[in-house]
Amino acid sequence: MLEKMKRYRFLFEELVKRDFKKKYKRTILGMLWSVLAPLLNVLVLMLVFVNFFGRNQDHFIIYIFCGTMVMSFYTETTQGCMRALMANASIFTKINVPKYLFLLSKAFQAFINFLLTLVVFFAFCVGDGITFGWHMFAMLYPMLWLLILSFGVGMILSAMYVFFRDVEYLYSIFLTLLNYVSAIFYPTTMLPEQWRFLFYCNPVFVYIDYFRTVFIYSEIPSLLIHVLCVAYALVFLGIGCLIYKKCNHEFLYYV
Repeated sequence: MLEKMKRYRFLFEELVKRDFKKKYKRTILGMLWSVLAPLLNVLVLMLVFVNFFGRNQDHFIIYIFCGTMVMSFYTETTQGCMRALMANASIFTKINVPKYLFLLSKAFQAFINFLLTLVVFFAFCVGDGITFGWHMFAMLYPMLWLLILSFGVGMILSAMYVFFRDVEYLYSIFLTLLNYVSAIFYPTTMLPEQWRFLFYCNPVFVYIDYFRTVFIYSEIPSLLIHVLCVAYALVFLGIGCLIYKKCNHEFLYYV
């Protein structure tokens, strides 16, 4: 894969540029929407839920921001990857290029938006009195594995979408459910202590919890959280790669 990435580096760069320009085409604010969208989401959630859960949670704005930031990146990446093959069928049916490049360009375009969101996030951290320190460099760890996890899930979804168009509708329903079970706007203490381990069965929550531990509690997460970050990412990436290896030629007959 690395050798092919070097060989098709120019194509990959052009795909990323195309996807980035296409997303903001004919918009007045352009790239500013990468900053405004998560900001507005946080403000809406804060206004709605601060009176319900904010009183018992320190740095409630940052608590919500961590959840929406991770979930937005995961959603944008997986949905973009899911449609990538169908959107680029006119290219790879005529030219023999690695099909995962189209997905990878979507993932990197979403990652660029994620980095822009971090700028706003840091501004909120300053305003909310978050203590900055060397421990914050730990956030690079979940960022890397979240990218890999989202790309892996995107590979699975894109393959399923080629064969079954219903996946798009089913996945939108699943994302709604995922938003509610990822403790984005409510504290995990709402669940009895003996059942809180269920949150860690949700891969997205693991990355959300990692960010919250670093920024809100100024601590490095436990070894278990580090292992879960890697395990979830590699499992989904592995499944995605196996599916692509098996169905690589079949894609051409269904797009």
